Amino acid sequence: MDEVRPTSGAQAHGLVPLFPPGLQAIYGECRRLYPEQANPLQVTAIVKYWLGGPDPLDYISMYRNMGCQAQDIQEHWHYVSFGLTDLYGDNRVHEFTGADGPSGFGFELTFRLKREVGETAPPTWPAELMQGLARYVFQSENTFCSGDHVSWHNPLDNSESRIQHMLLTEDPQMQPIQTPFGTVSFLQIVGVCTEELQAAQQWNGQGILELMRGVRVAGGPWLITDMRRGETIFDIDPHLQQERVDQGIETEGSNLSGVSAKCVWDDLSRPPEDEEDSRSICIGSQPRRLSDKDTEQIRETLRKGLEFNSKAALPPINSQRQSHERPQSRKDSLESESSAAIVPHELVRTRQLESVHLKFNQESGTLLPLCLRGRLLHGRHFTYKSINGDTAITFVSTGVEGAFATEEHPYAAHGPWLQVYTHTDSHINSVSIPAPLFTTFL
Repeated sequence: MDEVRPTSGAQAHGLVPLFPPGLQAIYGECRRLYPEQANPLQVTAIVKYWLGGPDPLDYISMYRNMGCQAQDIQEHWHYVSFGLTDLYGDNRVHEFTGADGPSGFGFELTFRLKREVGETAPPTWPAELMQGLARYVFQSENTFCSGDHVSWHNPLDNSESRIQHMLLTEDPQMQPIQTPFGTVSFLQIVGVCTEELQAAQQWNGQGILELMRGVRVAGGPWLITDMRRGETIFDIDPHLQQERVDQGIETEGSNLSGVSAKCVWDDLSRPPEDEEDSRSICIGSQPRRLSDKDTEQIRETLRKGLEFNSKAALPPINSQRQSHERPQSRKDSLESESSAAIVPHELVRTRQLESVHLKFNQESGTLLPLCLRGRLLHGRHFTYKSINGDTAITFVSTGVEGAFATEEHPYAAHGPWLQVYTHTDSHINSVSIPAPLFTTFL
């Protein structure tokens, strides 16, 4: 349970010497924007996460932003989270790694919600939305970046609204700050319709955000979410789809390099010989875990694809684990503590396969055209990472360097990670996938 309460002015602004430095630094940035709101309303986790509570965010502060008439910025409520970064510096939640790197996960979340006429207090549902995103970050140990999208498939406020998904971008007012425990940036949640989410997937999130900044009812320059918005940016200006999005996909491709999905793959080259055979890696009830090297390579693959002008290259695979490597923090590995055992040799060896069977759920399957048109035709790669284990399926194209699937051996597996090589010809918009490849939608 959360409770809403005003913050104490003395504590909130660091007048108490023992006030946690990380918390004080974020309050300082809020105070810079809202000097007249010394005691904002705050949603507080009654039982803190570090005491066994369910909510990772200790606090969400809620400010009234008057907008800017000169820039046509609407009045709105501004929400700021506290807890994704290191607030205390004593390892109660986040491992302290020094002041030079990111604090905790390196970012806090913000959200801007249009203030309705006559509304005197901010709605509190955005706090639960932010807690939900924070729980995902803590549980998956995956961080967010500007331009990322979140498929939510439900009105953000549990109403009948068309705003059912989210994009993330830099907060237009809050600047990155340096704390004693590392750097903190502020990522703003932006509510979007399904059509806008799909366009972001097929092209890129930053491009859609820029289009939304030019449409006042879709957010305007500060990307303020209006839950009553009934039209997409493509309803408002139909030319945006063809002239900006479709043209962007054609010339730039997509910068979405991978998604978490429900997917499995099966080696059809030979029948399973025993319980330890390769097919049990993906189909069995206890899927084997990726090694730390494989995990880091997939993570780097996904990270690289989210950057503009990124090289279409996969990092090299290291054949042996080095005993002098630094211990992995939770942000560096997808592995759980239970999977920290040494990976068997046969899982580390790359295997060439003759035929494979791929299985995707419906939503993942709808992204296959994006994979082909927006990624492979532009000499890039696309990865499906299973949400139910460490299974991963990466499609690589002719221009991707460092892949272990090649034209000679188009299907190759490294443990539970499968790569599928495709031959592409951008001059005739052609993608050739070698047979035999079987695909099923779950």
